[in-house]
Amino acid sequence: MSELKCLPQESVIWGKAIIAEAVTRLSGHGVNRPIVFTAEPLVPLYEKHIQPFLKDVAGLTTALPAHVPDFAVEAALDAAIAAGAKSIVALGGGSVLDAAKAVSHFHHQRTGEFLPIAAFPTTLSGSEFSHYFGVTETSGPQKFKRSYAVSETTPRVVVIDPVLVEGTPRALLLSSAIKGLDHAVEGMRKVESDHPHAILAASGAERFLSVLERWPSGLETVEGLRSGKVDHDDLLQLQLAAWQCYFYPASVIYGLSHRIGHILGGTYGVPHSMTSCITLAPVIRACADFYGRKLTVFSPESGTILAAEVLANRIENVVRRLELPNRIGAFNLSPEELPAVAALLESNYPNEVADLGENASDKLATLLGSIW
Repeated sequence: MSELKCLPQESVIWGKAIIAEAVTRLSGHGVNRPIVFTAEPLVPLYEKHIQPFLKDVAGLTTALPAHVPDFAVEAALDAAIAAGAKSIVALGGGSVLDAAKAVSHFHHQRTGEFLPIAAFPTTLSGSEFSHYFGVTETSGPQKFKRSYAVSETTPRVVVIDPVLVEGTPRALLLSSAIKGLDHAVEGMRKVESDHPHAILAASGAERFLSVLERWPSGLETVEGLRSGKVDHDDLLQLQLAAWQCYFYPASVIYGLSHRIGHILGGTYGVPHSMTSCITLAPVIRACADFYGRKLTVFSPESGTILAAEVLANRIENVVRRLELPNRIGAFNLSPEELPAVAALLESNYPNEVADLGENASDKLATLLGSIW
């Protein structure tokens, strides 16, 4: 039996130069008296493109570190309650959006009400379309990023405009696109090739790769725009690709690439957007038997046996061409931590580790060693 699960997202608004009009429509989606969540470098973007059109703002919070530590969530929640916020406008990447979802969730636990979220994403991972979020627990003997899935925290409205990503640092923007590809591929774990996720994810992956494979080397996006080597249409294509890759998040269950990323990020501090650059292609190869013919949706002409290798090679080549990190060692993490990483994966994500097949523990150790 196949099943499509949908989330309570009311509207996605996209196009070029549409932010101002989109902001004026937020109240129609219950986004009233919002507290604004963003990162300090994004404040000028907020002040220029959002603030002039946003009414009755309850406040602005920028203390939202990467990997969403629990103490930052608690402080943001206290700020929202103290300001009498009725909603959240989230401008940023995955960490800002995860923080917004977490605050909405814990606001409900404390007050009985969720805070509606309007998302203005500045990266390409697709977090704005989902109900998933992670919070890094910091009070125990070892930091651990706890995953949540709360449908009521799904951003009620998402606004997509190339202006939102044109200033995103090159490495962050392009690595978040690989994270978006990770959603497309690992979304195949529990669905078949005729599922709507598969159909849209294949389109999104091709849209991503076709742009990334001709992306200029060594240039920040603003420089590429200035030189004419990229344009706003390219940026919009990447943004739409992120949406297609993660169009039905409620039907998507993360796989081993994501879970390795959660451990590397939450526990060891590796930038979350970078982890898929390191893990995705090797995991596709290692779990090829588990996915089987499903991966032909991404490479229809390659056949079942070659589909995983063709897809992994294409992603690997893009990562290398874009000069993104492809080894954990690039982040000065000692190989001595490898057994601890494997132990955390096996204890917290046994189902995903089982995707490796027989002798999964040995295969996991080999996989981690190969990407170190």
